Amino acid sequence: MAGYAAVMVMQWFDSSETELEQLKNELQAARQGLVETETVLVAKSDLRFGTELLRENITEIQWPKGQTPPNVFNSMEALFGSENTPSRYILRVMEQGEPVLTSKVTEFGEDAGIRSRLAPGMRAFAISVNVTSGVSGFLQPGDRVDVYWVGDTTGETITKLILEDVDLIAIDQSDDEDFGRNMVARTVTLQVSPLVVAKLVQAQATGSLTLALRGTEDVAATGGVEIDQSAIIVNEIIEVEEERICTIRTRNGANVVEVVIPCIEE
Repeated sequence: MAGYAAVMVMQWFDSSETELEQLKNELQAARQGLVETETVLVAKSDLRFGTELLRENITEIQWPKGQTPPNVFNSMEALFGSENTPSRYILRVMEQGEPVLTSKVTEFGEDAGIRSRLAPGMRAFAISVNVTSGVSGFLQPGDRVDVYWVGDTTGETITKLILEDVDLIAIDQSDDEDFGRNMVARTVTLQVSPLVVAKLVQAQATGSLTLALRGTEDVAATGGVEIDQSAIIVNEIIEVEEERICTIRTRNGANVVEVVIPCIEE
């Protein structure tokens, strides 16, 4: 009986070891079939421009490694810093589930004003507009525009394209991309280089500026657009055939009378 029991125990251990080895192999195969992921921070709810970014607005999800968008945040510490770190603010509208990118939030303690939207070396320049000076009722921050100058040169009025594909970063006092397009703007602010600032100042001092809205995907350079009044008003020369008049002269005493008669076709 003792010998039989020993044999049974040995068989049980052998069977258990086989099952454990099989489970180990199955687990390893399952791990190899899984997609490797990494933590990515996304918006937990819709976030509007200019609002303070709070921890309660953000959640962590697992994203396939190597397929994450560039410049994402991978941890709460990277996005919010330590306990006493100043807040970040929203620079671009984000929808629920959208990854939080470095380009969509400010640096720690930085507000979401125009200064935070200017690229290095660029300047903000404001231009007055109205309903008669272009598409003021259809502009909003984030649009791109062309700038035309109207003025006199050597006594002749011309219209000339002076800037193309310029970033519009604010409308009136708002740099919110949700700015209503149904409102007529009074001023628009462009992002330009210091040299272009000088060019625009000169243009405003010598004439008027008009904006033309570009399409979302339109990046083509137009160049060389300039017209004068002669391109608008075409002077058409019309030749008028002189009417033929036929007369006869008759003498009445000392007087000569000229009488109009029908002309005879030759």
